[in-house]
Amino acid sequence: MTTAFITHPDCLRHDMGAHHPECPERLSAIEDQLIASGVAQYLARHEAPLATDEQLARVHPLDYVHAIRDAAPAHGTVHLDPDTAMNPYSLNAALRAAGAAVLATDLVLEGAVENAFCSVRPPGHHACRARPMGFCFFNNVAVAARHAVHVHGVERVAIVDFDVHHGNGTEDIFAHDENVLMVSTFQHPFYPYSGTEDRAPNMVNVPLAAGSGSRPFREAVSEAWLPALEAFEPQLVIFSAGFDAHAEDDMAMLALKDADYGWVTEQVKSVADRTAGGRIVSMLEGGYALSALGRSVVQHLRVLAGLNA
Repeated sequence: MTTAFITHPDCLRHDMGAHHPECPERLSAIEDQLIASGVAQYLARHEAPLATDEQLARVHPLDYVHAIRDAAPAHGTVHLDPDTAMNPYSLNAALRAAGAAVLATDLVLEGAVENAFCSVRPPGHHACRARPMGFCFFNNVAVAARHAVHVHGVERVAIVDFDVHHGNGTEDIFAHDENVLMVSTFQHPFYPYSGTEDRAPNMVNVPLAAGSGSRPFREAVSEAWLPALEAFEPQLVIFSAGFDAHAEDDMAMLALKDADYGWVTEQVKSVADRTAGGRIVSMLEGGYALSALGRSVVQHLRVLAGLNA
């Protein structure tokens, strides 16, 4: 079993200011834990390319793509919303993150690897069709899904989002899209205060109350996600892999443990093995407690790389 690990140094240069939780050290923490755990040696490393306007335009209007390009500062920092800022390196980082999604999809669907994890930033699942928000500029999982459909002819893509925040951007893009099923858990009520009303039939959203830990999370996966995934029979599974529902992450108030991330990966992978030939693309989203983030990614990648036996 081959697992690709896709990243790029440009993703370390995007910096939204001192004390911002979505910081370059997140990727370093993942690298450190992968080395310490011994998992790093089993991964096939690739550098993320820059996404093209054509690839982004399958998800975002070109006017929006151009507006993000035009907003990039030559010096200093500009804010696109109170939480989302660009420095001179942010545009390339965002293009690399979306480009990683495209490369991962190509590698998996062309059979070069069985699955892929993209250790990139900025994250993407709050980026709507024409609006940046919540640390996100381009919706990376949406870029991957549309690339799979339009370039590779995939008819059924499942997006699995276990970030502590609802992936409102992904839902905005894919509501009522017959090619895509989205399953998610998230703390509610909580930012971005969405995902519980007027849900499209292809959205399986399970809100969790503050303080929820392993048991309600695992019940949501077993009782809501897995039946929907089995019925949909995805040909490709894409994780919106946010690790900020961890008990150590003080950005939110859920209480997952390291082992929960390995467990949910196993459950979803078992479906992907049956319906999609094991084809999985995983995109990093949230996760701001650095040690917990690194450890949780290790659990996720142990399963993807077949090292959990």
